[in-house]
Amino acid sequence: MAKVTFDYTNLREVEGGIGDRELQELGLRLEDAIDGFFKNPPGFMRLPKTAEFSSPSKALAEEVRALGATDFIHVGIGGSALGPIALHRALNHPYYNLLPSYPGPRLHFAENTDPATLAAILDVVDLPNTWVNVVTKSGSTAETIANFLVIRGNLVEALGEGTYREHVVFTTDSEEGYLRQIADREGTRTLPIPPDVGGRFSVLTPVGLFPAAVTGLDVDALLRGAAQCVDEVAQRGADHPAVEGAAYYYLMDVSKGRNVRVMMPYADPLDRFAAWFVQLWAESLGKEGRGSTPHGAVGTTDQHSQVQLYMEGPQDKVIEIIEVEDHPRDLPIPKAYEDLEGVGYLSGHTMAELLNVECNATRKALLEAGRPNATISLATLDEEHLGYLMQALEVQTAIAGSLYSVNAFNQPGVEAAKQITYSRMGRPGY
Repeated sequence: MAKVTFDYTNLREVEGGIGDRELQELGLRLEDAIDGFFKNPPGFMRLPKTAEFSSPSKALAEEVRALGATDFIHVGIGGSALGPIALHRALNHPYYNLLPSYPGPRLHFAENTDPATLAAILDVVDLPNTWVNVVTKSGSTAETIANFLVIRGNLVEALGEGTYREHVVFTTDSEEGYLRQIADREGTRTLPIPPDVGGRFSVLTPVGLFPAAVTGLDVDALLRGAAQCVDEVAQRGADHPAVEGAAYYYLMDVSKGRNVRVMMPYADPLDRFAAWFVQLWAESLGKEGRGSTPHGAVGTTDQHSQVQLYMEGPQDKVIEIIEVEDHPRDLPIPKAYEDLEGVGYLSGHTMAELLNVECNATRKALLEAGRPNATISLATLDEEHLGYLMQALEVQTAIAGSLYSVNAFNQPGVEAAKQITYSRMGRPGY
């Protein structure tokens, strides 16, 4: 069972923090938000407890592995990429692609349209043994389709027009869209993105599950952790700490003027997890002049850069620390130079111990400086704990949408640039 805790003590005890009266005044609105949430639950809430999307993802991943694929290119952008990247970075070896005996195909992400990145991917993959997963719900995302067309051209050249399609999977809408039309025309295999789940909430659909399974991650454990979160939110309602967090961050923004939410995991593997959360919070809540600005940082790296701003800069931020109590790997610090007091004192400790001591030191220093901060603690970093945390933050974001009185599931602000892009690239009708 996943052990994930949320501690908001330092949002209350810091000078100028949130008081009982403010929380009580928001209490009825929070109750209404969670009631509405369960009367009409968003699509992402059913994902952890159904095999509808995990079973085909695991089966196709097993086929890819069994056929001896050496490379797997995941083509997507935004919510079609950030979740899969977060899972891969958090749970696989950081040099997965370089391991002499890697557990599955080497994984590559064609995310942006920068030709330097795509060209570099094509430089290193073994095209005859490469599979491609193209992820776009609409089937018309310009960046994704452009990357696919370039990769397709290279696959056709390497394998031939008839064989290349055996190496391609479309993860897309189950009924409509341009990829669906291509799939029907060419017989391309597909995985479904449910119509009631938007991209930034789709990590537990085939969008995230298929590439995770290809690299050998435990998809069932990921879903098990998320399902635990669903059950606990249903049991506790507005008292669940993820739901309470929506109230705390909303009040920090609208009552305290702290409209920047910094997510700072003390674990390198969670750096892209913070990037996943930045999209989730920003695209869901940044509407009608409302919403706070999410920002990612990494401890201890950013203690030596950004923390100066957090400690003595404008009082407009809330720092959210993520700590891992038991790191999956650790290294002892050997004894050496014990006659040098600025060096020898580290001997006999471990790297994980130092990392967690630094985490505690930052939390304490922020509190003493009057800077509000909160902490999410994971007992360890594995599929089950990450599944729980992702589900919890999706719930929190949806509830925050109700408090801000915005639709957390649309993104009208990104459409204008799409329209201009379509027009300038010559798409008919634009």
